[in-house]
Amino acid sequence: MNKVIETILNHRSVRKFTNEQLTEEQIHTIVACAQAASTSSFVQAYSIIGVTDQEIKKQLVEISGGQAYVEENGHFFIFCADLYRHELIGKMENRNVIPTIESTEKFMVALIDAALAAQNAAIAAESMGLGICYIGGIRNYLEEVSKLLKIPKRVIPLFGMSVGYPAKETAKKPRLPLEHIYHTNEYERDIKVSESQLQEYNQTISVYYKERTNGKRSDTWTGQIANMLEKSTRTYMKEYVEKQKMNLR
Repeated sequence: MNKVIETILNHRSVRKFTNEQLTEEQIHTIVACAQAASTSSFVQAYSIIGVTDQEIKKQLVEISGGQAYVEENGHFFIFCADLYRHELIGKMENRNVIPTIESTEKFMVALIDAALAAQNAAIAAESMGLGICYIGGIRNYLEEVSKLLKIPKRVIPLFGMSVGYPAKETAKKPRLPLEHIYHTNEYERDIKVSESQLQEYNQTISVYYKERTNGKRSDTWTGQIANMLEKSTRTYMKEYVEKQKMNLR
């Protein structure tokens, strides 16, 4: 096993960092690694915003639901789906690109491009001995985030990423069994097989939580996810995306 694979398999979310800030060289290296990710048809439909202003960080803490590590970290990145520059390209080249950049397909391209770039950034950071935590909570109030960061039309802030030096070691969460994720030739649709795999995983997760909390928690994964999915959240998202002139066709 090489060091790249070891870094990937050793991933865990870090939610408590030291006060040490990332250097400019570290930041630029992480962004360069993000840019090295695959991008559909060389479209490069994403942007990254680095947030260093403490007042902006404090407001992002409130927006994201009080997650202190949005403010207390070595550096905070926000990854955006971005088709703003592509509208500009159309104007520069005198081409009608609007129907294409307003399509669901290009919306998906922008989401995928941003996610691929972010995961490259995460692996790069972890390979440097840093920890990371994705912050989906910025989508709680995207109108406020957009105003705060002066986001133009055709750009959507998707998630943040707190990066820094871990203040303590955190446990690695067990993932779903490989056979439940990886299908050969066709999708496994046998409900009994799927339920058996999920029950086995529930036992693994329950043990994980018991050990992590000294017996205070014993959640199952299916119970945890069902509780989460039962509550509708961020139901404004479709309206916001369309307001940003994306996913209209």
